[in-house]
Amino acid sequence: MQYKAILKILSVLLMMFSVSMLPPAVVAMIYQDSTPSPYLASFVLTFMTGFLFWLFLWKHDEDLKGRDGFLVVVLFWVVMCFFATIPLMLAELPHDNFTDAMFESVSGFTTTGATAVVGIDSLPHAMRYYRQQLQFLGGMGIIVLAVAVLPMLGIGGMQLYRAETPGPIKDSKLTPRITETAKTLWFIYVGLTALCGLCYYFAGMDGFDAIGESFATVSTGGFSMHDNSFAYYHNHVIYLIAMFFMILGATNFGLHFIALRRFSLMPYVKDEEFKVYLKILIGVSAICAIVLIRAKVFSSDLDATINSFFNVVSLSTTTGFVAAPFEKWPSFLPILIMIVATIGGCAASTSGGIKVMRALLLNKQSTRELHRLIHPHLVENIKFGQRSLPEKVLQAMWAFIASYILLFVVILLLLMNEGLDFITGFGAVAASLSNAGVSIGHLADNFSGITVFSKWLLMFAMLAGRLEIFTLLVLLTPAFWRK
Repeated sequence: MQYKAILKILSVLLMMFSVSMLPPAVVAMIYQDSTPSPYLASFVLTFMTGFLFWLFLWKHDEDLKGRDGFLVVVLFWVVMCFFATIPLMLAELPHDNFTDAMFESVSGFTTTGATAVVGIDSLPHAMRYYRQQLQFLGGMGIIVLAVAVLPMLGIGGMQLYRAETPGPIKDSKLTPRITETAKTLWFIYVGLTALCGLCYYFAGMDGFDAIGESFATVSTGGFSMHDNSFAYYHNHVIYLIAMFFMILGATNFGLHFIALRRFSLMPYVKDEEFKVYLKILIGVSAICAIVLIRAKVFSSDLDATINSFFNVVSLSTTTGFVAAPFEKWPSFLPILIMIVATIGGCAASTSGGIKVMRALLLNKQSTRELHRLIHPHLVENIKFGQRSLPEKVLQAMWAFIASYILLFVVILLLLMNEGLDFITGFGAVAASLSNAGVSIGHLADNFSGITVFSKWLLMFAMLAGRLEIFTLLVLLTPAFWRK
C-alpha cells in the first residue's frame, strides 16, 4: 500500500473540498438570518488540515497501485463526511448529538436524502442551502471531479474512477483520457442541474428554492427545501419537471454524452437498459394509479395519476421526493414502491440501488438456465444490445446481488434487534442501502426516532450503497491488506 501517496491525495482533495464551505457563508451574508462564521471557521479548519498534510508530503512521488484507489475513495468519503459535519454542529442545527449531524452529512453526500431534522422550513437559508449542496457534490462524486482537475498530481486517475463510478461495467471510457471523461461527465451534470433550476424558476418556484431543489433533483438526492417535500408546492407543472430531470439523473450519463455529441435522441431509443427502465416506470406507475383511482384516495383521477407517477419515479430513481404520503396508500403499493427503489436506476447514473442493468442481466441469465434445462447441450451467449457479455461480468453481477441481499438481511436483523418492526426495518434498509432516503412504517417522516447504533448502521448502509458495496467491503477482507 502506498500510504504516503494516499495521504497526499487526501490532503489535496480535502483542500478542494474546503472551498465548498464558502458558498453557504455567502448565502448567510445575503439573507442575514444567520452568521457566516460557522462556515468560514469550517473552511479554515478543513483547508488547514489538508494543507498541513500536503506540506509534509508534497515532495513524495509514488504511483498508485490498483487496490490503493479503493482505499482513497473510501477514506475520502468517510473523511469528507466527517468534515462536512463541522458546519452542521457549529451552526447549531437542531440535532441532539454528533451522531445526528453525521447522519445528515452522510445522507447528503451519498445522495440518500434520509433526514433526522425536524423543522426544515424554520432553518436559516444558509443551512438549507448547505444541505442541498452536499447532495450536489455527492451526485456525480467528488472523486470524479478531483480526477478531472488534479492532473498535476501525476497519478493515473482510472483507479479512483473505477472505484467511485456506480454501475456493473466500468471499463468503458467516453473519451480517451480519464481526465477528459470526468470533465465531460461534470459538464453534463452541471448543465442538467442549471437547466432544471431554470425550469423550476419559470414554473413558479422562487430563485432560492429553484437552486436548492435542482441540486437534489439531478443528483437524485432527495433532501428538499421544505418539511413536506414536493407536496409543499402543489403544482403539477413542477411535478412534471421534477420527474423529467429525475429520470435524466437516473439515466446512464454515457447516453447523455453520446446523444449530446451526435445531437440525436437515437442513443436513448436504442439502449436496452434505458428502454427496460422506462417500461418499469410506466408499468409500476400505472398499477399504482389504477389502485388509487379504484380506492378513491384522491379527489380526482388526474391527481391520483400524477401523484402515482411522481412517487414511483422519485423512488425508482432513488431520489426520495414525496408528493403524497405513499406509505399510507392502500394494499401492496408501499411495498411495491420500496422494491422498485431497491432496483434503482441505470448504471453510470447518479441513482443508487441494484441498477436496472443487473436486474436485466439477472433475467437474461435466468432465462438461459431455463433453456438449458430443456436443452442441456445448448450454447447461448448473453447479449446486451449487440454485445456478448463475458462470463466474468455475469459472475460479478451474481456476486454483487448475493452480497447486496446478504448485507440487506444482516442489517435488517440488527435493526429489528434494536426494536424496529419488520416493515419499518425493511423500509429503513431499503431506503439506506439503495440511497432512496424515504422509508415506510414508523420512519416514513424522518429517522430521528431510532437509536444511535441504528443510525450508524444505516450510515454504513448508505456508504455501502453509494460505493456499490464491493468498494467498501473489500477493505474488510484480510486479503486486501496482505502484501
